[in-house]
Amino acid sequence: MEAALIIVFVAFVLWLGAKILDKAGLHKAWVFCLLIPVVNIIMVWVFAFSHWPNLKPGVKQDL
Repeated sequence: MEAALIIVFVAFVLWLGAKILDKAGLHKAWVFCLLIPVVNIIMVWVFAFSHWPNLKPGVKQDL
C-alpha cells in the first residue's frame, strides 16, 4: 500500500516539474534530474537562476 502511494507521489511531482519546465521553455526531460539525490537540489538552483527561453520580451529577469 505504501509503495503505491510513493509511486503516485513521485509521478505527481514529476508531472508538476514537467509542466513548470514546459512553461519555462525548457525540455521536459530535465525533470528526471529530480530523481537523482543531490543533483535534484543543484538543478533546482540552476533552473531558478538560468535564462528561461519563454520569458516575455521587456520583462526584467532578476538574478
